[in-house]
Amino acid sequence: MATRSLNKVMLIGNLTKDPELKYTSQGTAVVNMTIATNRSWKNAKGEAQDEATFHRIVAWQKLAEICSKLLFKGRKVYIEGRLVTRSWDDEHGNKKYVTEIVANELLLLDSKRKEGVKLTEQVADTPPEPEKEVI
Repeated sequence: MATRSLNKVMLIGNLTKDPELKYTSQGTAVVNMTIATNRSWKNAKGEAQDEATFHRIVAWQKLAEICSKLLFKGRKVYIEGRLVTRSWDDEHGNKKYVTEIVANELLLLDSKRKEGVKLTEQVADTPPEPEKEVI
């Protein structure tokens, strides 16, 4: 009997900085970004407590290019993806690990725009819709 498993992450948070778009040597787009999620509660004394958690997000291909055009620091987003832990050896031979969320879905949750930048300017390299010919 096969056992099932699930690796799914759903986060709502704010970008902590602008996304960083890069391309692999094969020309595949990849974007790295970080979002912060917040939690508030009251301790035993009734005092308000706040905590922020920071999450590393990676998006690939077309989603990476979309993220680089539409996202910027402070933007509220919903990210859905899966957890991945990767490892490498640093220059001193020490094993390093990082856990990231590989995004496969993104929803914008606000209408915030960069100061002085219209949404149409943010996606300026998207070709316009062709005009439909009426017959």
